[in-house]
Amino acid sequence: MYELLSKIKTPEDLKGLDIPQLHELAEEIRAKIVETVSRTGGHLAPSLGVVELTLAIHYVFDAPKDRIIWDVGHQAYAHKLVTGRFERFDTLRQYRGISGFPKRKESPYDVLDTGHSSTSVSAGLGMTTAKSLLEGEGRVVAVIGDGSMTAGMAFEALNHAGHIKKDLIVILNDNEMSISPNVGALSSFLSRKLTGRFARRFKHEVESFLKKSDVGVNIWNVLKKSEESLKSLFTPGMLFEAFQFDYVGPVPGHHLESLIETLENLKNLTGPVLLHILTRKGKGYPPAERSPERFHGVGPFDVETGEPKKPEEPKPPSYTKVFSQALIRIAKEDQRIVAITAAMPSGTGLDAFAKEFPDRFFDVGIAEQHAVTFAAGLALEGLRPLVAIYSTFLQRAYDQIIHDVCLTNQPIVFAIDRGGLVGEDGPTHHGAFDISFLRAVPNMTIMAPKDENELQHMLYTAFNHPGPCAVRYPRGSGVGVSLDWIFKPLPVGKAEVVRQGGDVAIIALGTHVTTALVAADLLAKDNIEARVVNARFAKPLDEETIVEAARECKAMITVEENALMGGFGSAVLECLADHQIPLERFARLGLPDRFIEHGAQSVLRENLGLTASNLAEKVRELIGG
Repeated sequence: MYELLSKIKTPEDLKGLDIPQLHELAEEIRAKIVETVSRTGGHLAPSLGVVELTLAIHYVFDAPKDRIIWDVGHQAYAHKLVTGRFERFDTLRQYRGISGFPKRKESPYDVLDTGHSSTSVSAGLGMTTAKSLLEGEGRVVAVIGDGSMTAGMAFEALNHAGHIKKDLIVILNDNEMSISPNVGALSSFLSRKLTGRFARRFKHEVESFLKKSDVGVNIWNVLKKSEESLKSLFTPGMLFEAFQFDYVGPVPGHHLESLIETLENLKNLTGPVLLHILTRKGKGYPPAERSPERFHGVGPFDVETGEPKKPEEPKPPSYTKVFSQALIRIAKEDQRIVAITAAMPSGTGLDAFAKEFPDRFFDVGIAEQHAVTFAAGLALEGLRPLVAIYSTFLQRAYDQIIHDVCLTNQPIVFAIDRGGLVGEDGPTHHGAFDISFLRAVPNMTIMAPKDENELQHMLYTAFNHPGPCAVRYPRGSGVGVSLDWIFKPLPVGKAEVVRQGGDVAIIALGTHVTTALVAADLLAKDNIEARVVNARFAKPLDEETIVEAARECKAMITVEENALMGGFGSAVLECLADHQIPLERFARLGLPDRFIEHGAQSVLRENLGLTASNLAEKVRELIGG
């Protein structure tokens, strides 16, 4: 079935293929990606859209001597298949299998561990500058797109690259812009002809001749402006020319001959160059072409229909869905509420809010820093903004949270989705640090619900709080409790004792309250009575309840799904130290001081000791039997 693909061990093997064979290989790659992702889940549409581009890049350039950087990295499946990972591709995103993103430990062809967007141009500029200083060989190619060009970091890098004029090729993979076929074809023709070797040599000779006199300089300036005007008439290249990049494009991104010819020309150019290509997200798989957003990141699905594979038994609604529904109900009662996301309307559940309140919804693109400060501006004028961002991406806006929100104590609600382990997306996407980095900031209140019903009440509480609030909840389904119709505010900083006991106090944050209750049942069989406390708040802590538990119980253990360093357990220890309470038998369960690999959430929790049986065993060790 994969006659050509199975023989591609390195990119060098591509160079012996002719164009018809490359087209055949492209079809095999698409089939392999669809077949694999239908079983493992993954980022389907982005990778299908860059198959021809991947083949053209590896056909023209000489990786790994030439550095190829895939921005975000979710478009790198084809890259993995032609760089020696065909035989292991079936393990994509599986525990101890190959990663869904570029990973330097996995292959010498992966030159940067990626997972967050808009970093490729900065890293690429650093690499090419290092090559220049060290007199190293090879070109640097940064492939950016799929929304990544909306982030300010990309433009900061473009600005610097144009200033220092190092050799750098940036490929803008544009899978959204609508340009008619005629204009696209003409632009492609112009770009290929204006970058050809003869054209470049001729231009250089004319420039040298004319610049020998003042009159010639004026003529050259007129000719140069004419060329730029011709290109800008048909292309959006003026912006990149302003950054001092040579702009080439748009070029059809699924036409191998054009791509190869253009890249061959660009390979010999000096200075910063931007190649603009037009691709179709989901190319080659009709369901993904029709619904590229739904197939951007997808779970297992039926290849024939594109429909998700049904779970064996129905699951409770996800935390994201419960959040979305609760937000809409609260917003109907308060016209001041507006919602903001950074290019993740469906992932955060705000797509439903957008349909209900289109004038009160803002998608700012991949620009988390702007999203937070934009929210601060809205709040300063009397609105009640909600900023919904995954935990891993909120890290990008830390300064704005401190300086623009908390310093002035603005009433902004942060809906932090994917708090904790996210599973197969791995270390770049786990929400491991939000409690640690947020609890150090004055004026910030941090909540984590024990179940989906408490999530509703926490959201309501946050909107009634006069300062910044973060509500943190995990990826995945709720625990299946019924949902109250009437929302109620929770007392800020007050925990809930959900089970009494005097042998050990288990102080749990978030959904691990359920883990603690199951562990308490296991311990009861050994005549160990556990007090289970639903902390609710990581900040402010319910110091009274914690101190009382420390004085009345023989031991204490905290449970969280956040980095142990600086996390909730550390906060409890600080509380006990402040109250000068010695506690010899104390333990913390959470995420260790390392980046957690990819794999199913259940597998990772088992390995990290975050299951009920692990917790019960830890308690037995703690109290000695």
